[in-house]
Amino acid sequence: MKRTLLIDGDIVAYRYSSTVEQEVDWGDDVWSLWSDAKEAKQLILQYLDHLVEATAADDFIFTFSDKDNFRKTIYPDYKHNRKGKRKPTCYKGIKTWIESKYESIDMPNLEGDDVMGILATSGQYEETVIVSEDKDMKTIPGLLWRAAEMEDISEEYADYYHLYQTLVGDATDGYKGCKGIGDKRATAILSKDPTWEAVVKAYEKAGQTEEEALVQARLARILRASDYNTQTKEPILWTP
Repeated sequence: MKRTLLIDGDIVAYRYSSTVEQEVDWGDDVWSLWSDAKEAKQLILQYLDHLVEATAADDFIFTFSDKDNFRKTIYPDYKHNRKGKRKPTCYKGIKTWIESKYESIDMPNLEGDDVMGILATSGQYEETVIVSEDKDMKTIPGLLWRAAEMEDISEEYADYYHLYQTLVGDATDGYKGCKGIGDKRATAILSKDPTWEAVVKAYEKAGQTEEEALVQARLARILRASDYNTQTKEPILWTP
């Protein structure tokens, strides 16, 4: 069976362009940043060699985020905490190099995470492995390579983790989930009743509405093939 890795290109380009970025003090309070893109490319080549060997992969594809993001139409403050933050010095150059050298896919208005989720559940590959350090990818059923370990995510667990993310939110992505609920409370709630009804009940107990819960659930939902209209190239918003 042919195994295809779906690699989070956003993370790879950011990580290695950050690694090679250096600051220089020119004296008289003058500083600048510089990067050796050749070094970053070499590090990525080494990473890919190791990754393919460790996962016994036959092929790999990079996915990248589009400049537009459908979640911002649902919740304008989505990822607002990243606004104005610059990318590492040679990020754009490294991203362009990856796209020119390897098969790379992006889709209009989608994040790279969504592209991985759609491809992994599309049935067009014999076997896929999502490669990402993002815990959100636990909401996608299938194989996940994370923290140098292979996880086999069942559909039941993926659905559970989506509800979990809806409750706890994600500070990195700028959505808050249910007021006052962290890991322990979310786990306790869902261990007793892993359903949408239990999530709504928790929101209402916190003085929030089902509509607010639904917005959070749609932000937390990494798209699967069933969540994407291939004809219109638009996401199908999650509905319980």
